[in-house]
Amino acid sequence: MFKGPELYQTTSSDGTTIAYEKAGDGPPLVIVGGAFHDRNAGAPLARALSSHFTVVTYDRRGRGDSGDSATYSAAREVEDLGAVLCEVGGSASLYGISSGGILALEAAAAGYPVGRIAAFEPPYHCGQGPVLGPEVVPRLAELTRAGKRSEMVEYFLSDVMVVPSRDIEQMRRMHMWPELEAVAHTLIYDTRLVGDRSWPAARMASVTGPTLIMSSRSSAPWMRHTAQTIAESLAGGEHRSVNGTPHDASPRVLAPVLIPFFSG
Repeated sequence: MFKGPELYQTTSSDGTTIAYEKAGDGPPLVIVGGAFHDRNAGAPLARALSSHFTVVTYDRRGRGDSGDSATYSAAREVEDLGAVLCEVGGSASLYGISSGGILALEAAAAGYPVGRIAAFEPPYHCGQGPVLGPEVVPRLAELTRAGKRSEMVEYFLSDVMVVPSRDIEQMRRMHMWPELEAVAHTLIYDTRLVGDRSWPAARMASVTGPTLIMSSRSSAPWMRHTAQTIAESLAGGEHRSVNGTPHDASPRVLAPVLIPFFSG
């Protein structure tokens, strides 16, 4: 039986409040959202997994009911995830989506007590696909300071996520656009987290536990190549390709893969 989510708060190392929800029963599993995600984005997958795990979704800093700080660093976001881990029993398995996959891997590399890790298309660069030029962060910072939320969303989609212009125009006409604008001020966080997309092979050599890197068969070839390459470079890595849309897959597709992996 699905046990509905309960809202909690914890405090990160720098004093920032991090809001999170727990639902279900079983070993703890934390879902780490990507760009544009708050904790609600992970709710459908949490419901699909909740009969097997206590699933935790949380608002990354600057989103939803979590706090923020005047300055940002990727290390602070890793500490936020570490604070959530402490609250849910000290250790947990992690499922990270896009830039959330980077956070999951970085938490393991930093020595936090994580179990199994699954990551869906962490946006590294492994010899194929776009790299981020030095102009991207300053431009996004300029738009953020000016409060130009629609332009921030469009710039991030086009220059960071490399979404075709015709798809962006279609998204503008959908009900989702205001929701994207609402978290636009955090897009520079994801951009700084990604950096120039380089795969930090030396640092990730310390990630030796079971790690599943997933990709959608509908994603761009460079994303699928990156997922395969990352899986091959990790000591406990494996790659799984699933049916989905570009850079996404539904809980109906993900749950049958994630349940046996995290139960292993």
